[in-house]
Amino acid sequence: MPPSTHLLALLDIGGGEMMAIFLIVLLLFGGKKMPELARGLGKSIREFKKVTSGVEDQIKQAIDEAPEVVTKPVRKAVAPISPVAPQPPAPLAPPPPVTPPPATPPESTP
Repeated sequence: MPPSTHLLALLDIGGGEMMAIFLIVLLLFGGKKMPELARGLGKSIREFKKVTSGVEDQIKQAIDEAPEVVTKPVRKAVAPISPVAPQPPAPLAPPPPVTPPPATPPESTP
């Protein structure tokens, strides 16, 4: 089926409805504007098809370029167990004592 019949089937528009729409457009825009409108519509449809085919090509290319995932069993390295028991951490040195500043005698007033 040509794409235009898919569109008509989607919109469920018959021949009578198409003629009515054509006559309304003809009355609104006149005979001189109709070719310009048709050209603009054709250009926009071509541009839309070009963009959609470009997107489809990019998607297909991305699917084709997807790397194959190969899963291999991975062996984890295990650290050897040392026979020496771990040493406890060294105790911390006590903090230095805090000494208050020396007291100054109050000043006397004359």
